[in-house]
Amino acid sequence: MNEPYGPEAPRPISSTSPGIMKMFMGFLSVFIVVQTIGTVLFCLYLHMKMDKTEEMLSLNEDYIFLKKVQKCQTAEGQKSTLLDCEKVIKGFQNIQCKDGPPKEQPKFEMQRGPEHYEHPHVMHKNETSAAAEKREPIAVHLAGQQSNKAGSVLEWRETMYGPTNSLISNKEGKLKVKEAGLYYIYSQVSFCTPEVSLAPFTLYIYLHIPKEEDRLLLKGQRTQTSLKTHEEKHLKTVCALQSIRVGGVFNLREDDMVFVNVTDSTKVRYSHGNTYFGIFKL
Repeated sequence: MNEPYGPEAPRPISSTSPGIMKMFMGFLSVFIVVQTIGTVLFCLYLHMKMDKTEEMLSLNEDYIFLKKVQKCQTAEGQKSTLLDCEKVIKGFQNIQCKDGPPKEQPKFEMQRGPEHYEHPHVMHKNETSAAAEKREPIAVHLAGQQSNKAGSVLEWRETMYGPTNSLISNKEGKLKVKEAGLYYIYSQVSFCTPEVSLAPFTLYIYLHIPKEEDRLLLKGQRTQTSLKTHEEKHLKTVCALQSIRVGGVFNLREDDMVFVNVTDSTKVRYSHGNTYFGIFKL
């Protein structure tokens, strides 16, 4: 029997080919792998950055703490109310005790008796104060002061910005040192001569030792000149301001005194910065 002929049913057409699907899946896999590796590397970088930041913060805290310790070791820092120097120094001592073996000196002090024992903090504070005083420069700078006393020894006064020190005293124009050593001594004297004089104006710095003759340390001279001006067809002499400056290094003993002498103290000018006397230890 002949079967009736009919057309075959059409096959469904696939929207995407297998090759494109494989390429898409491969690309997606590569993207996921790259994304995973990038995330891991970023996490590692972030972790290293945080460790470095914590280390920098720790170093900064240590630096600030050391600056506080250094500040507390000065006389200015101990007077400051903003710094708790007692707490800072105690913390620094605790760090030293952890880093090194304990000192035997406090036990030895206790064995000598309670009347001889000093607390370590008190001992450290006394040592700090003594060190601060030792670092303070031994220097004095004085300005000339006009005196009604007869004589050629000049007298001096303290200034607002000139340094002073308890180890150098000023009495009747003489500077007395209470500590032996090398000192730089200097002086400037300004003078004015209304009339022409053939004799030079002389500046002396002497070393005065009790019960001994004064010794000349420095000497400066300058010819005395004057200015002449014409006023109302007459020749008039005007005072000419001049200055002499001397200075040198000398080895002074304890209680030695130095002073300034001039040939004529009535010609000295005491305006600001014109006449001064100073000494400082090297």
